[in-house]
Amino acid sequence: MNERGDDCVPVLVVGGSLVGLSASVFLGRLGVRHRVVERHAATSAHPRGRGNNMRTMEIFRTAGLEPGIRKAAATLSKNHGILQVDNLRGESRRWLSARMTGRPPEADVCSTVRCACSQNDLEPVLLEGARDLGGEVRFSTELLSFTQDEHSVRAVLQDRKSGEVSTVTADYLFAADGPRSPVRQRLGIEHSGSGDLFHNISVTFRSKRLRDIAGEDLFVVCYVTDSSGEGVLLPVDNEEQWVFHLPWFPERGQTLEYFTDDRCIEHIRAAAGVRDLDVEITGRAPWHAADRVANSYRAGRVFLMGDSAHEMPPTGAFGSNTGIQDAHNLAWKVAAVLRGWAGPALLDSYETERRPVARSTSARATEQAAREQHPGYSARSATNNSTDLMTTALGYRYVSSVVIGAPAGEPVIPDSLDLQADPGTRAPHMWVAREGEKLSTIDLYERSFVLLCGRQDWCGAARTVAAKLDVPLDAYTVGEGAGFDLDTADGADWASVHGTTPDGAVLVRPDGYVAWRDREAPSDPEKSLTDALLGVLGR
Repeated sequence: MNERGDDCVPVLVVGGSLVGLSASVFLGRLGVRHRVVERHAATSAHPRGRGNNMRTMEIFRTAGLEPGIRKAAATLSKNHGILQVDNLRGESRRWLSARMTGRPPEADVCSTVRCACSQNDLEPVLLEGARDLGGEVRFSTELLSFTQDEHSVRAVLQDRKSGEVSTVTADYLFAADGPRSPVRQRLGIEHSGSGDLFHNISVTFRSKRLRDIAGEDLFVVCYVTDSSGEGVLLPVDNEEQWVFHLPWFPERGQTLEYFTDDRCIEHIRAAAGVRDLDVEITGRAPWHAADRVANSYRAGRVFLMGDSAHEMPPTGAFGSNTGIQDAHNLAWKVAAVLRGWAGPALLDSYETERRPVARSTSARATEQAAREQHPGYSARSATNNSTDLMTTALGYRYVSSVVIGAPAGEPVIPDSLDLQADPGTRAPHMWVAREGEKLSTIDLYERSFVLLCGRQDWCGAARTVAAKLDVPLDAYTVGEGAGFDLDTADGADWASVHGTTPDGAVLVRPDGYVAWRDREAPSDPEKSLTDALLGVLGR
């Protein structure tokens, strides 16, 4: 093997799938130089992981990726809902989650709406976005080993095509290397949770006749309950390309070799209720549904994110969304520390904030699997947890050093969605106009802290504090009319939306979460804001 010397990069991301590529986009948007290494030769080719919830789409919108994602998802843009049938030709047919018609339920509380975009379609959009932002993404590159000390991480990489070995020194390493994460294993970090829940073989196939058999119902997912054809059917192009998830029972002695083309074809025909259905198998891949959360998200300068940190069943499509939001939470914090406007203690808040979210979300996804009677999963019955999916996606709360005034002891995911700028919650969405351009307040939160207020003295204090602390801080007055930085043209009252008075102010972090709120105008706005930022940034 040939070996060449060290090079240096502030952040090394191990894993170039959805979460790793998202991390690259977020770091690139913040101007942080980084490198992504992925052991596979290209982005995913297998259709999977298509649910992108409203919070994830808000983040991608702010990052400028939404148009490309919507274009990539155009084929399934009219598909909605989860359908349950005995078989596609049978009489038993009901919607587990209704088809959406008209205005989506999240439209009033979000800057955008959810999107069904399969992983194999989404990853190329993320890759292009990452590279456009200067991200260095290397495929066919595997992490062989790494060591770390108090100053850096030293990683040994191998080009899987040439065999060449190289080393890179990074300030931080992000591990987005999947559920069997070699990085997590080398760190000796264990899991908590219920473990494996059920197993599937994901089979891609072509069938020209299946579209007519499925009927006019353009579902996102169809559960088939007949025992001879039990599984999950997903359209890929709404014409002739499909995916079917067959339940796999290793505990019964079923190996991967058990799922021959003939057996898969027979199973799919039973699911369709058509004995002579045309079926051409084009691929298969095993996957496992589990409830696991890493006991730690950090070891020194190494951070876990995505499936390396948590696994959850596919119901609710929370797994990849939680991982993407991990990356979003960590990226701005690492950028803040690298640039010196935050102390290293800020990075401790990543685990403090994200691990409870993963635990609560995984529990909710597991509950949903039982409630929906997901094919292949019969180990548990549903409980009385009735938290809706939108509240789970948007309503989770942080209690950490990066939030001042968040009440302790509250559930991570509330019973209902009520976003009113309470510290530790996602800041509310409002449509406003800035210099004639319509935007959401959510669009403001990415590269800096943002102060929303109704008075100019707050803005003056913000400019002084930003210069004094050398912290990026933008301040906007909000109100109806051209005299405000952000014009609420529809007459909405920003103060009531944000749980404050017209004299108060709300400080929002770069990830869109409320860091601090002052309901009234203090005698010394500069001191109040200085104290808040110093506390949040660990200085």
